[in-house]
Amino acid sequence: MSITEKRLADLGLKLPEAPQPVANYVPYLISGDQLFISGQVSKNDSGAMITGLLGDTVSPEEGNRAARFCALSLLAQAKAALGDLDRVVQVLRLTGFVASAPGFTGQPGVINGASDLLVEVLGDAGRHTRSAVGVAVLPLGASVEIDAIFKIR
Repeated sequence: MSITEKRLADLGLKLPEAPQPVANYVPYLISGDQLFISGQVSKNDSGAMITGLLGDTVSPEEGNRAARFCALSLLAQAKAALGDLDRVVQVLRLTGFVASAPGFTGQPGVINGASDLLVEVLGDAGRHTRSAVGVAVLPLGASVEIDAIFKIR
């Protein structure tokens, strides 16, 4: 068990199966020392989609939790790509998309769920740049979608 996987277990977290693409794209791509991970939508620990609009049918706390699930899916894709999460040197960038009702401005607080989880699991290597963007709708009705760029060894 890698150091990172032990840390996940110590935190009581379990990686889901790395989700497969639902269209004509790849879930991840490695270029040099960077791992690009396609957007991961909000699915709970049983694999059910977390849907709805923040500021309407989904509370900020529920959105934050949905973003945590997205971060776990990002880590699952990284493990699928690398075989070992200890190859992650740094999370470079997250782009978080939040399905938002008109007037909802709490996107940063929602995406904090993913940011916080990555720092909990990876320590300083989990600190990253990011954007948190409100959108009218996401694929499959998801509440949150997040993509990432990791530096790897």
